[in-house]
Amino acid sequence: MKTNTTTTTNTNTKLILLHPSSIHKSSTNGGSPHRLWLLFFFTFFTLAFTLTLINTSIPQTLPNSSLTPTSTIPLPPPILDALLHYAISSNTSSTPHMSAPELTTISSTLTRLCAPTCNFLIFGLTHESLLYLALNLNGRTVFLDESEFLVSRFEQSHPHHTPEAYDVSYTTQVPWDVILVDGPRGYSPAAPGRMSAIFTAGVLARSKRGGRATTHVFVHDLNREVERVFSDEFLCRENLVETVDSLGHFVVEKMEDHNSFKFCRNPTSSPSSKEDEDD
Repeated sequence: MKTNTTTTTNTNTKLILLHPSSIHKSSTNGGSPHRLWLLFFFTFFTLAFTLTLINTSIPQTLPNSSLTPTSTIPLPPPILDALLHYAISSNTSSTPHMSAPELTTISSTLTRLCAPTCNFLIFGLTHESLLYLALNLNGRTVFLDESEFLVSRFEQSHPHHTPEAYDVSYTTQVPWDVILVDGPRGYSPAAPGRMSAIFTAGVLARSKRGGRATTHVFVHDLNREVERVFSDEFLCRENLVETVDSLGHFVVEKMEDHNSFKFCRNPTSSPSSKEDEDD
């Protein structure tokens, strides 16, 4: 009986084999909610970090990519030539230069008046000649100088500009918008002086046909006696709108009556006219 019982017991005994897969399944089924939440939060933070990284990197790359096409455009030859000229020129040169306020006055007038183009007449080839060409890049700039040698050398030294430069024997019917008198030389008794240049500027401003109603005339070294007296006589003190250092800025209206020989509306504005009246 015992043997049978044992046998019966042995035959009724069920052996349960636990495989690793079954253990994993049971443990997973028991803790599935916690692991799902953990997986959800991990995925969420991963996506948030990725989006943050993309958004912060886009502003840094866009400006570089947008500037790439424009960085390959070369400077116009006249601008490049002017920059090189003033970069290598010495500020301690004995040649007289215009001051920064004087150049700013001329530059602001050209910028304001000459849009999009301007006719700019300049008496005298000076240290600032290339700057004037660059400022009036889209317009017409003409230089007049008493030295044929300087005119020739200027044209040969700056072929990119194709400048218009002539000696004093020059006639024109162009309605000039801006005229600058910075030559001929007038700082010594042997120099030709600027009397004829100031007179010519006054005539061109009043007698022009077409174009703007007024002409801006700049006279450099207005503090010198010759420049001051002739400017008062032919450009008129009533037309003087500002003085910056030694630069005089006149705005002269064109004359409707071309048979008139008067330069100034108010004769008393000219010191020389007062002297004539006293005589």
